[in-house]
Amino acid sequence: MKSYTIHFIRHGSIDETLSGKYIGTTDPPLSDKGKKELERLDFQYRYPGAKVIFSSPLKRCVQTCNILYPSLKPLIIDNLSECNFGEWEGKTADELKSDSDFSKWLAGDASIKPPKGESNADFTRRICLMFESIVEGLMKTGTTESIIVTHGGVIMTLLAVYGLPQAKPFDWLMDNGFGYSLRITPMLWQRDKVCEVYSTLPYEKEE
Repeated sequence: MKSYTIHFIRHGSIDETLSGKYIGTTDPPLSDKGKKELERLDFQYRYPGAKVIFSSPLKRCVQTCNILYPSLKPLIIDNLSECNFGEWEGKTADELKSDSDFSKWLAGDASIKPPKGESNADFTRRICLMFESIVEGLMKTGTTESIIVTHGGVIMTLLAVYGLPQAKPFDWLMDNGFGYSLRITPMLWQRDKVCEVYSTLPYEKEE
C-alpha cells in the first residue's frame, strides 16, 4: 500500500517576530535578513521536491514558497493562517503581562481567547479540519508527496495532535526555514488519524 509524504516548512523570518511581538494574521513581508537566510539554507542544505505546494495566504509564507520553490505555484489555503491574536497582535509578552486573560491563555487555557481574536481551541479545530481535508484530497488524487509552507504555531499544533512520536506543541518548535517530514500510511491514518514524523528539514546535501 502506498504511503503519502508531507513536508512542513516554517516561513522565513520577519522583523516583527524577531522583536518578540505576537504576529498572527498581521501580514508583514519577509525581512531582508529572512530572505537572505532562506537563500543561504537553500544553498547549504537540500529541500525536498514535490509537484504540489500548499501555502498560508500571508506574505511571509507565499514569499518563502517563491524563494525555495520558484517553479511551483503555491495553492493558497486560508485556513493555513496563523492564530488570530486579535487585540494582542503586534504586542510583546511584556506589554501583556498585566492582562489576566493573557496569563491564562499563555498557561494553555483553551477557552481563553484574545479580544476580537481566536481561542486556542478554535485555532486547533480550524487547522485540524484543514489538515484532514488536505490529507483526504492527497489520497483521493494519489498525490504521494507535497509541501506545506505555513507558520510555526500551525506546524507545532498539528504535530502535537497527529504526530508520532507523541509530543507537546513546544517539543516541535523549529527555526524559520526549518520543518519536518511526515509519512502517512492510509490504514493507520484511517484507523487512528496519526502520521510518522521521520525527519527534520532541510536535509543535509548528499555527497
